[in-house]
Amino acid sequence: MDEMIYHTKLVSKGTKNAMVIGDMPFMSYQAGIDKAVTNAGRFLKSAGATAVKLEGGADVCNVITAISSAGIPVQAHIGLTPQSVHMMGGFKVQRDEDRLLDDARRVEDAGAFSVVIEGIPSPIASKITAALSIPTIGIGAGPECDGQILVLHDLLGLTNRHLPKFVKKYAELRNEVIKGVGEYIKEVQTCKFPSDEHGY
Repeated sequence: MDEMIYHTKLVSKGTKNAMVIGDMPFMSYQAGIDKAVTNAGRFLKSAGATAVKLEGGADVCNVITAISSAGIPVQAHIGLTPQSVHMMGGFKVQRDEDRLLDDARRVEDAGAFSVVIEGIPSPIASKITAALSIPTIGIGAGPECDGQILVLHDLLGLTNRHLPKFVKKYAELRNEVIKGVGEYIKEVQTCKFPSDEHGY
């Protein structure tokens, strides 16, 4: 929690008009309603967040209701939920349409103002979007969602890890970063930097 509060606070300080949503980490809301509400409140009070996000469907509706009843906006996250990936047998596309539609409806009824849907076939995501009155935000859920998410490091090509099928790289910055840092190190070691033009 402390690390997420720290990072969320930095994001909040750097924004003027953006909605900042604190991503509640594993075990910050699973260990009881009181702890969940307290931790969600920390995101708003200490980190300057506008809302919080938590993973789960029908199983977390009581938590969503409690947090939103405390005056804290909640974004739900259904489908492939990374905090529960070990319970799902790995990072697998979620295809149980009935369960996903039920989860979506139930988190909306519980008070979520929007829902992230991850790792869901596009036709199911489209049905979820049509069934809800709150916005759907897709990540690997096709084009019919109301909004889209990609991890910044993935879309900028800053990592060399295996990326999910749904990621589109818009740049290949990893090699440029390595090259730039390497040149800097070389010039410092050979006393080429800093030169007179880089001093006062």
